[in-house]
Amino acid sequence: MRKSSITTLLFIVFIFQIQAQKNRAEGLIIKDFGATFPVENPDIKIEANQEFKVVFDVSQSSEDKSVVNKYIVTAARFLNMHAGAGMKPEQLKVAMTIHGSAWQDVMDNENYKKKYGVDNPNLTLINQLTAAGADIIICGQTAGFRGLNKDNVNPNVKFVLSAMTALLQYQNNGYQYIKF
Repeated sequence: MRKSSITTLLFIVFIFQIQAQKNRAEGLIIKDFGATFPVENPDIKIEANQEFKVVFDVSQSSEDKSVVNKYIVTAARFLNMHAGAGMKPEQLKVAMTIHGSAWQDVMDNENYKKKYGVDNPNLTLINQLTAAGADIIICGQTAGFRGLNKDNVNPNVKFVLSAMTALLQYQNNGYQYIKF
């Protein structure tokens, strides 16, 4: 393939990506994260009179420490798309367990910056999620292994004995498990 053909193809892909971003709807609950695409006339309708309770399990982080964790953004997208589809915020219950390599995403800014040389890009997202009623939970076993405690973690993050414990307890309380 010639250079001009490759350049043209890349330009077309770039234009399609820009157009796709324009079609995204800003979040109704989490304003700065989790924009979604509207779906016209879906075949499977949302049962808007129900309560949706989910617990997300996040064990991965961004390789680039200046980039927000896309797996945490999933919770914002969940809230925003269902609010956009007509559900009320009080019908949407979200919890998220953090463990594995995602542990660093819940660090406070001072310690994150000391470790990675940049501000923690996840702080605003986690703060907006908890303000919307989401429970962000750090695995106590991961925290112990990584030296995390309530002095070096975002104060909006909750500690639990283990991610397994939180997942069991939330599922016993009617939350549906979603792994990312």
